[in-house]
Amino acid sequence: MSKHRVTRRQFLSYTLTGVGGFMAAGMLMPMVRFAVDPVLKANAAGDFIATNKKVADITEEPTRVDFTFKQVDAWYESDVTNTAWVYKDEDGKIVALSPVCKHLGCTVDWNSDKEHPNQFFCACHYGRYTKDGTNVKGTPPLKPLDVYPYKEKDGILYLGKAKPRGEA
Repeated sequence: MSKHRVTRRQFLSYTLTGVGGFMAAGMLMPMVRFAVDPVLKANAAGDFIATNKKVADITEEPTRVDFTFKQVDAWYESDVTNTAWVYKDEDGKIVALSPVCKHLGCTVDWNSDKEHPNQFFCACHYGRYTKDGTNVKGTPPLKPLDVYPYKEKDGILYLGKAKPRGEA
């Protein structure tokens, strides 16, 4: 037997502290997991999303292409529809532009301004972009339209996440 005897009061104090700590950890662990789990989950940010557009059907005239994907915010999953303006340039390369104006985030349309044909036009503040997405000097946007990276698979156009010009 040991020379140091534990008194009844010390025994109750140690027991209650241990049980209380165990109960506190049991309550805190779900909260910590709730906060940390979405951060540690792998995301699919680099994935390409299939559109309903066949690459063979893409012409030199910009066409609006809608595509839908599932977006997950923590535990909430929703379907999100994005849009791109897609065409082939003079070299036959596909160009996919974001329709979001770089001025204040309104949506641009192709060839909708009668005074300036064959340009992207933002009706919110009369912003204009050339066919390749470059902002027209003297109009509100200060940057060109974002560009979607693309892939072709089985003849279908796949689009990635829109990026500012110069980023690849």
